[in-house]
Amino acid sequence: MKTVLLFFLLTTSLFSAQMVKGTVVDDTGHRISGVNIYLDGTKTGVVSEEDGSFTLHVSAQKYGNLVFQKEDYETFTIGLPDIINKTLKVVLTKTNAIEEIRLVPYTSEAYQNYSNYFLDTFIGNNRDDVKIKNQRSLKFSYDKKNKILKVKAPNTLIIENKNLGYEINYNLIAFSSDFNTKMINYSGTSFFKETKNTDKVKLNRMNAYEGSQLHFFRSIYENKITEAGFIVNQVVRVPNPKYPSEEELNILKNYLDLVTQPDLHTIPENIREIARRKNTQSPYMLAIVKTKIPDSDYVKRQEGHVFLEFKDILQVNYPKFYYELKGKEFVKRTDKSILSSFLHSDGESFEVSKEGNITMPDQLINEGDFSKNKIENMLPLDYQLGD
Repeated sequence: MKTVLLFFLLTTSLFSAQMVKGTVVDDTGHRISGVNIYLDGTKTGVVSEEDGSFTLHVSAQKYGNLVFQKEDYETFTIGLPDIINKTLKVVLTKTNAIEEIRLVPYTSEAYQNYSNYFLDTFIGNNRDDVKIKNQRSLKFSYDKKNKILKVKAPNTLIIENKNLGYEINYNLIAFSSDFNTKMINYSGTSFFKETKNTDKVKLNRMNAYEGSQLHFFRSIYENKITEAGFIVNQVVRVPNPKYPSEEELNILKNYLDLVTQPDLHTIPENIREIARRKNTQSPYMLAIVKTKIPDSDYVKRQEGHVFLEFKDILQVNYPKFYYELKGKEFVKRTDKSILSSFLHSDGESFEVSKEGNITMPDQLINEGDFSKNKIENMLPLDYQLGD
């Protein structure tokens, strides 16, 4: 990616409200109009004027990333705390029109084979109400040897979510799925535009929010984890005795190296059993070692900042009562569903914002119900319950 330049022209504290303003130009100094400038994950944004100028009011928000995005230019992102109440000159560079040489090409065959899988893992299951309007612009690459799928989006994805009443401009930075480890990673920036706000839409938003990761992070920041209904346990990973041992895996490997196309009828029973356990069992199991741990075990508060820090794994349980409409009122049903999620941090520390965002979100691994919070259930960071 080419370098994007940013200059601070003026610093002032005379503004009565928080704002960011400035000008966007290209690397020849020509002013660029039509640049989308938005606070990532929110409905807060503007478009640069004919002369490249912009002014964005950011209310009282202190955290988040400001995104500068326009087709055919490299997307630029900068932390909001660095630029509040400052006048900027942002220099965007053109993207390289020549596709770089890749060992694994992006092909139409990969698109046909894996587009439905991508939609399931990225968008979710609601294909009727949640659609990528420019889906054919996506490019797919599949590495058969390493069983890794990669997807890129040369253009900003326009995602229509009728269920939650939003159109989302999603700048997909990276998407990869490792079929060996079953790990899926994707990152991007998003800007929300509200398309409708009926009672039905409000109900869907409330049910999407309750028990979500966004709800959990906001509860951490507000120091209301227990009050909100979350129950957090400490979990460790232990070896699964049913998974083949290292010695058994070597036996299986040596057999497969010698017999490239084994006849299913002649495979020795012990080899067949090792292969079965390798394919059906996980190398590790999760064991709860401490229940209902205090938030001091995984939350640190320092000088007005809140950090999520923990060792091993957190299990986050939540008794979810769905909302329903009775007349014009939103009421919680009496029956509940128990949501259960697992968070893996690998020793990283994540700062939590008031809006429910965290630093380095791609470094926090989710399993369970949190991992189901795909685009179909994604709410803007400036969403408030009842909006």
